[in-house]
Amino acid sequence: MANTLTNLIPTLYRAVDTVSRELTGMIPSVTLFPDAEQAAVGQSITYPVTAPQAPVDIVPGAVADTAGNQFVGNATMLISKSRMVPVKWNGEEQVGISQMYDRVLEQQFAQAMRALTNEIEADLCALYKEGSRAYGSVGQMPFTLEGDFTDATLAKKILLDNGAPTSGLKMVVGTTAGAYLTGRQATFRIQGDREMLTQGVIRDIEGMAIRQSSAIKTHMPGTGAGYLVNDTFTPATNPQDGSLMIRLDTGTGTILAGDIVTVAGSANKYVVSSDFTAPYLTLAGPSRQIAAIADNAAITPVGGYTANMLFHESAIHLLTKLPAMPQGGDSADDVEVITDPISGLSFQVALYRERRQIRYEIGVAWGVKAVKPAHIALLIQ
Repeated sequence: MANTLTNLIPTLYRAVDTVSRELTGMIPSVTLFPDAEQAAVGQSITYPVTAPQAPVDIVPGAVADTAGNQFVGNATMLISKSRMVPVKWNGEEQVGISQMYDRVLEQQFAQAMRALTNEIEADLCALYKEGSRAYGSVGQMPFTLEGDFTDATLAKKILLDNGAPTSGLKMVVGTTAGAYLTGRQATFRIQGDREMLTQGVIRDIEGMAIRQSSAIKTHMPGTGAGYLVNDTFTPATNPQDGSLMIRLDTGTGTILAGDIVTVAGSANKYVVSSDFTAPYLTLAGPSRQIAAIADNAAITPVGGYTANMLFHESAIHLLTKLPAMPQGGDSADDVEVITDPISGLSFQVALYRERRQIRYEIGVAWGVKAVKPAHIALLIQ
């Protein structure tokens, strides 16, 4: 029986319309590749990575010199998850619910796509650990002063200092920070129009598109304390991402990836890019923000924090694909693809007719990666 899902298309699109209004601000903010069909689950995709280049003197001569050789490396990302949500009905259940069946089925489809969308959103928000540096203070809510956007602009300064493009910048905040932003900054005389006042819409601020996400992460820090810099060595800088390895001595406890630390003598807040393995602590790049570190300079963790994120849209990639079917198909009676016009996510809906029951599977496969950590910053609270 062909095209048995055709009559359900209106129901499916009503369901996806509900999903598109969830607070999933990361998905439409990052670079989405919705047709990564060339990669199987667990298979890597390689992309080129260029290193920073140093200027050289211009020297006149009869022929061109040999300068210009460049190091072009590569990195990989993969489709790491293939997930689905099942929806199953038998004949007696359909008879029992009678005329409400279509409405309940619509809600089940919406909940299935919502669950998948929220999981993708959570994976994207978990990339906060890949940020370069942070602005803000633990326990201090941003945007609490009416008409004051310096929390956003000073966090944006991190991206500008790191050389991020000025167009395509995004800021995704949690719902609490979003509430302060839409509440305290909605005054008509400040904003200049009634969009925030009447609709509570988070607008573009200083060239950044602002969205909210319910999946913004709260970081649980390590237990590290009392660590000092041992500067009897030359810090090793990664030529590709500018991350800095600093040798420490003394101190106790753990320093984890995603912890934010300060270095005595520097006003910046640095994100730790990997779990501390004595004696080297790795700080996210670009490390040119640290001019010099004195011997026995204190390394101080800031503690747990909420990780609102700022980034250029190209700094974070989301690969999605439809779950693969075997050649020749499986026992599915019909398969349809539903695409959310707002997020760009496509969901595969497969119908299986079983013994005295039917089963729908709503599925999608995806992978996420921070491909340019220098163009990611955190606004912490």
